[in-house]
Amino acid sequence: MRTTRELLSEYAVIIVTGGSSGIGKAFIEHVTRLDSRVVICNLSRRKPDGFLSQLKLRHVPVDLSDATALAGAATRVLALLNEDMPLGKIMLVNNSGFGGYGRSDEQARADQAEMVDLNVRAVVDLTLRLLPALKAHGGAVINIASTAAFQPTPFMATYGATKAFVLHWSLALGEDLRGSGVETLAVCPGPTATEFFKRAGLKPGAVTDRWGQSSEEVVVEALRALARGRRQVVTGWRNRLVAACAARLPKPLAARLGAVVLAKFRLSRVAAPLAPAATGGDGPGGVV
Repeated sequence: MRTTRELLSEYAVIIVTGGSSGIGKAFIEHVTRLDSRVVICNLSRRKPDGFLSQLKLRHVPVDLSDATALAGAATRVLALLNEDMPLGKIMLVNNSGFGGYGRSDEQARADQAEMVDLNVRAVVDLTLRLLPALKAHGGAVINIASTAAFQPTPFMATYGATKAFVLHWSLALGEDLRGSGVETLAVCPGPTATEFFKRAGLKPGAVTDRWGQSSEEVVVEALRALARGRRQVVTGWRNRLVAACAARLPKPLAARLGAVVLAKFRLSRVAAPLAPAATGGDGPGGVV
């Protein structure tokens, strides 16, 4: 069985979306510590702090929710691969995403539409644009979903539904690519210590720490799962337990129980005004 370090030794380039914060930034930091030889390509609106001196870091500024901007960024990435591509595999980490807290009729329609664009359309579009290069060199696609993917999430309805798409699309893509030399992995974190909660309008402490993980812990579990040939990983044993229970409940019951739990944030733990969360993080899943 490969170790994470052995896994990374096979890769020449790792492409990360939303690497300026949260899980995406943790991917860059972790990979850089284990193998400084790997070329990192970050796609996000701003550069990751602390990596400006890294010669192996290529930053492509882009708003991935904009289809035209994404197409241009993908073209730049492919050009970089053609110009600087060392021997080895390519890894794509689709991490960018955002969510918001509140009833669907309270959250702005434009924000929810943009959420679908970034969390769903951008993941599919970017992956398919880069897939020929991954198939040519071998590699992997890691998609950051959420434990929210296993159940309906009232008060985060659109966010949860986008993560359910990411999970199911990733698993189906893995079967489509079986034997192609490209592996896939859907990563389902629960509450993670990123900027998600603040930008979603949730106060500090809205989700108890015992359910949370650090971004670094999520990355360690994700890479370990990829090294073992897994197609899906729910990070954290508490999250695995909650996701397993939620997935077995009838969906109407799961939605009702989720509403009861998440409504508590609405009553006592939500900062005003409600605001959309920004890219690079993941939201509270496993709410049943």
